[in-house]
Amino acid sequence: MRSRITIPTGLYGITGEAFSNGKSNLQCVESMIKAGIKIIQYREKDKPLRDKINDIKKIRELCRENEVLFIINDHVDMAILVDADGVHVGQEDMHPSDVRQLIGPDKIIGLSTHSQEEGLACLEEDIDYIGVGPVFPTTTKDRKAVGLEYLDFAVKNLDIPFVAIGGIKEHNIETILEAGAKRICLVSEIIGAKDITKKIQKLNQIIEKKY
Repeated sequence: MRSRITIPTGLYGITGEAFSNGKSNLQCVESMIKAGIKIIQYREKDKPLRDKINDIKKIRELCRENEVLFIINDHVDMAILVDADGVHVGQEDMHPSDVRQLIGPDKIIGLSTHSQEEGLACLEEDIDYIGVGPVFPTTTKDRKAVGLEYLDFAVKNLDIPFVAIGGIKEHNIETILEAGAKRICLVSEIIGAKDITKKIQKLNQIIEKKY
């Protein structure tokens, strides 16, 4: 099996205009990059396809100019179109082995997981990282929270980089850090902030105290 591509530690950025309080995806990404986030996932469920493509073309260039990894959620075709750095898929999406066949060995594949069984199954897949969550209840995903139990299991038992996600906020991020997570995603807490850059700076201060 190929060697996994290194996934940056710290904050993992995700877009979503439904949670951004009127800001465009491009505006959110600009702020996230300005604040130092090194990996961005484009996730947009409800936009027309042409609007999504318009988004990703601009965001791809912005990420490339700033040496930020750019991941596209679900849409393997769009990732190929703009030569994104990788694709993130869910349990009901295209199988990772099929994604790998399409995007080749030099791209990142991430996979969402929601249980110990799904996490263990990932160890047999040719992927680079997994999502672990949703840890807490969240409005950005239509799925029941898995709690801290699966996060604790992932830290102790899964030999693969993972991103903790789901309901994580400034007030509870320390709990995630104390559990051992090194990659953390806060969706609405970041893109819904009045000042995204300042919010990320505050979060990074908390992370740096731990690591």
